[in-house]
Amino acid sequence: MAELLWSLQDSQLVARFQRRCGLFPAPDEGPSENGAGPADGEAQTPELGHLPAAKGKGAGEPANGLRRLAAPQLVMYIGQVTKEILKWPRPFSPPVVKLEKRVIAEYGMPSTHAMAATAISFTLLISTMDRYQYPFVLGLMMAVVFSTLVGLSRLYTGMHTVLDVLGGILITAILIVLTYPAWTLIDRLDSASPLFPVCVLVVPFFLCYNYPVSDYYSPTRADTTTIMAAGAGVTIGFWINHFFQLVSEPTESLPVIQNIPPLTTDLLVLGLAKFTVGIVLILLVRQLVQKLSLQVLYSWFKVVTRNKEARRRLEIEVPYKFVTYTSVGICATTFVPMLHRFLGLL
Repeated sequence: MAELLWSLQDSQLVARFQRRCGLFPAPDEGPSENGAGPADGEAQTPELGHLPAAKGKGAGEPANGLRRLAAPQLVMYIGQVTKEILKWPRPFSPPVVKLEKRVIAEYGMPSTHAMAATAISFTLLISTMDRYQYPFVLGLMMAVVFSTLVGLSRLYTGMHTVLDVLGGILITAILIVLTYPAWTLIDRLDSASPLFPVCVLVVPFFLCYNYPVSDYYSPTRADTTTIMAAGAGVTIGFWINHFFQLVSEPTESLPVIQNIPPLTTDLLVLGLAKFTVGIVLILLVRQLVQKLSLQVLYSWFKVVTRNKEARRRLEIEVPYKFVTYTSVGICATTFVPMLHRFLGLL
């Protein structure tokens, strides 16, 4: 078993896969990048001053909404933290060709892309199979194909070993099995108490602020904060819709088995219009909240606004990312549907 695990972690296995896909190293490829560390051309960034070491990485009834959010959030946070605990390096280059320079500084095991793809596809499958009429085998095949393609893409880009990808899929499968009995309860939490939004905000923020530190900066903490904040924002948006009765309650008892509507030209145009309106509003909110939150934090901690490195400081990066993407999540689930209704797009 140990020999098998070592073989699955071998960088040569990834390199052979890349060669099969037609990806070869450039003749003047630079020095090797063994293990996690700062990206090419990016010096190690010590923390500033006395701070701790920075680390990083539509309207409608929201049935099954929280379960689809909780699973990806949970697996992504566990996956990111597991990387910091195990500290397994990414595939060595050479022989592997690395196509993504931004995340070279992160560790490899497990592949959070594989975890997210598996969590999203299979929670979507499990959550919809008792609400829509479609062949289960077809849905299962689509979930398997999607998660497999994402896993293979991580090998192609040279970011993970085969063991990293398989480990991510296995961890996600275990988490889905362990949390499945609580899914119905999770879906009902949004209407349980007016204090629910406080818990949704405090717990993810605490987890992000106490994210494991490292000796050099990488975008892991920022990415994790973005994911947790967006999930918290969407969850609060569902709560706002329900608590203030911004959406109509279903008249039929759940589960309601529905047919998937056919894709017509009118439906496609309507979908594109709703997407365009929604994405424009979300981008405006993101830009506005990010700018305001950074200005407040810079003023509070007496930081020069032109200092780009200041964004990497723990007490600035986590709050501004969390506030920004929580606002984005609330906007996407509450204000965008309200705008759709106002414009007659619902």
